[in-house]
Amino acid sequence: MNIQQAKDYIKQTVRLYLTKGEFGEYIIPVVRQRPVFLLGAPGVGKTAVMEQIAQELGIALVSYSMTHHTRQSAIGLPFIKHEEYDGMEYDVTEYTMSEIIASIYETMRETNIKEGILFLDEINCVSETLAPSMLQFLQYKVFGRHQVPEGWVIVTAGNPPEFNRAVREFDVAVMDRLKIMNVEADYKVWKEYALENSVHPSIISFLDLKREYFYLIENTVNGRSYVTARGWEDLSEILKLYENAGMPVDDTLIDQYIRNEAVVREYAAYYELYNKYKRDYHVEEILLGSVSDEICTRAESAGFDERLSLLSMLMDRVISDVRTNLNDADYLKELNPLLKQLKVKSQPAPELNGNDDDTDEDVLSAMLNMIGKLRGDLKSLRKASALSRENERIKRSCIRFLEGAYKEAVMSDEPFEVIRELYNAGIAAVKDQSDEVGKELKNLFDFASRAYKNGNEMLILVTEMTVNSYTSRFIARYGCDEYMKYKDEMMLDERNAVLKEEIAGLLEIPKE
Repeated sequence: MNIQQAKDYIKQTVRLYLTKGEFGEYIIPVVRQRPVFLLGAPGVGKTAVMEQIAQELGIALVSYSMTHHTRQSAIGLPFIKHEEYDGMEYDVTEYTMSEIIASIYETMRETNIKEGILFLDEINCVSETLAPSMLQFLQYKVFGRHQVPEGWVIVTAGNPPEFNRAVREFDVAVMDRLKIMNVEADYKVWKEYALENSVHPSIISFLDLKREYFYLIENTVNGRSYVTARGWEDLSEILKLYENAGMPVDDTLIDQYIRNEAVVREYAAYYELYNKYKRDYHVEEILLGSVSDEICTRAESAGFDERLSLLSMLMDRVISDVRTNLNDADYLKELNPLLKQLKVKSQPAPELNGNDDDTDEDVLSAMLNMIGKLRGDLKSLRKASALSRENERIKRSCIRFLEGAYKEAVMSDEPFEVIRELYNAGIAAVKDQSDEVGKELKNLFDFASRAYKNGNEMLILVTEMTVNSYTSRFIARYGCDEYMKYKDEMMLDERNAVLKEEIAGLLEIPKE
């Protein structure tokens, strides 16, 4: 299965394991809650999906890599405890709490989230001294004498032996206690993730052309070479930083993340070409709707690689602007009920006879309390790994707004009116921004219609705008006539294709 399918299965498993009966007890007893074991090559996204699952289910996540754990750190350290049995005193060996179990309790205490996922990575690389204890742990959720708290589901992960020399193959007794999922690299699934997370467009368009380079592990005369999804994503992050700083990107930088000479050489050449297209085609002008006939003619006559690169640049810019607009709208929506609370504080109580000094003080002190609570919630959710990047941005934006508003409100005789004006100004800015983004989207479709007619590029554009969560949300909220027109045309073609396949199937002679 691919990583998206694995994520869906794990999410279902966690949800079922955490289902409670009529008396508040977990329906599936701990001993029957088989830990999930994700088995897949390195860098396919096993760790990333665990964070996503925790965030989507609103539970905590505690992660550990088992490669560095010894028996003592995982099980606990022994100490002597004095006990009395039948009137006789004895020295008995006890164990301190496992570092792993203690981390769960610490997370619950600091976040007040009582359910979660304990994710143990590289579990098939445990030390020789720890290996015998794994059977007890996997079945009874116990490290030493301390059990994983109720409400915590165990998910494990590891690499097959061919990818990691330190792997210890589990015997049947261990494997029979695991819910095993074999995960394979899948570019189509990763591309959806890449578009959602702003992976550098040159990487996406390059891999669209060279899908065989998405994930690659080879043995060469110079040793093992490898290309992984993690490598591409990390390269994307450093590329953006280099570009923002105006620093040149060369083979040496790419080679630090993509460990295959042929792939490095080809991507480096493509990256230079990509930037050339970016300069030559004047992406800004296309999205402003002032594209020249010369540019359209060049795009129409260009080779497929060049056409795809240009389309990738345009889509990346539009998706980025759509994301910014929706994020700003989301944080203002999150801010709205908080401001309603402040509005209540701004209303004078009857017994105060309209004394505005007290109400002003209430509004300002309420703002400080609100900022403190938001900061505390942010810290707790980050500790629990239950906060997505987008949700973190929303909370930070709310805090930034309130802090800025407080600085202005504290100097005013009518603090809430200052806050109201700042909020309304933010709403107006988002509205203006959405109008501009809508024009960009329209201009993108107009250009694609002129340059690509109804070719494959138009199908790619409509598909990407449909599957991307940001653009699909934006279009659903504000509409886009050009998108709907071409979507209907493409869907009609798809329906015809499905009908043809069904007819072909009916005409097939069944095998005896």
